[in-house]
Amino acid sequence: MTYSVILGLALLAPCAALQTADSAEAHLGKGYDHLRQERYEAAASEFREALRLDPTLVMRARFPLGVALFELKQAADARREFEAVRREAGDHPNIAYYLGRLDLLDQNFAGAVRNLTQAMSKPPFPDTPYYLGLACLKQGDLAAAEKWLKQAAQANPRDSLATYQLGQVYRKQGREEEARKAFAQSSELRQRDTDESALRTECAQKLDQGPREEARAVCRRLYDPDNAERLAALGTIYGQHGDLEDALKPLLRAAELAPQSPQMQYNLAFTYYQMGRFEEARGPIAKAVERWPDIFQLNSLYGAVLVKLGDDAAAYQALGRAHELNRDDAGATDLLFGVALRLARKSEAAGQQADARRYFGEAVKLRPGDAEAQRGLREVEKN
Repeated sequence: MTYSVILGLALLAPCAALQTADSAEAHLGKGYDHLRQERYEAAASEFREALRLDPTLVMRARFPLGVALFELKQAADARREFEAVRREAGDHPNIAYYLGRLDLLDQNFAGAVRNLTQAMSKPPFPDTPYYLGLACLKQGDLAAAEKWLKQAAQANPRDSLATYQLGQVYRKQGREEEARKAFAQSSELRQRDTDESALRTECAQKLDQGPREEARAVCRRLYDPDNAERLAALGTIYGQHGDLEDALKPLLRAAELAPQSPQMQYNLAFTYYQMGRFEEARGPIAKAVERWPDIFQLNSLYGAVLVKLGDDAAAYQALGRAHELNRDDAGATDLLFGVALRLARKSEAAGQQADARRYFGEAVKLRPGDAEAQRGLREVEKN
């Protein structure tokens, strides 16, 4: 499951004021990070702990707990969490999607059709029509199966599974020639995926070893202007090899194709940041943070961008949020300390003693042994 699909759960709740205790927020942030890295057992543990500390985190913790359990193939436990979210939050396409997937696993095809049809009112993930088509096929509704599987294949022309299931529909309908063509196309698409994987490896090797122009000639074969995942992979390969200019074009296009993906927006903003183009980095990362406020990496990068732009007040908020979500990250902590110290000195110079005391106090908490922060706090406390 991709990062963007996992974090599509953020659609469940708008960005709102966060009143949760710091410890619950820290577990929440770690849970999201484990999801991103597909460490589902660790993610489930963190979300459970967040819920123990704050049972009101229904949409921000219970839903991703259900996702982690789903990925662990713990179907009964996942269903229990999704049903609990539905009772609390009401019907939502994200919830219906996962319940439909669970219905498919349980061979409850009528339930799968019902839930996935509801999810199609606003498809939360690109594979929603595929699973609805599959459910209709399993239920024996061949006309509906053909409709949804065709939609899935049109939405993702590289999807070999949708094309294969279409072949099954045609065969059951006695349309043998169309079935043969669909199976042949599915086989071709699977081979194309295999070839693409080999091409990515060759691209990376050439960037490591060969002349740059020769490497780019190989890598350019990966460029597909209509495939966000392929574009992101190409941009990432370029970026990992220090070729940021070449990384920018595919990452820009990927972010344009997938505006709902936090990973795509992060990739673009991080590339701009590495290039020193901080104002251009701010746009995509600011929108991503607004939409996905619980992702540590987004908040951390946003804070770093704001520091470079000299906006310490906004950077303090973003980095403070990042620190709440992951207190173990030294980079974010160091940035937050520096911002807090600068804001303390500015407040002190402006005669804003209460603000200076607050910022110095935060700096001392972040680095208890720092002499400058301790001295500053003592000075303002005298006044």
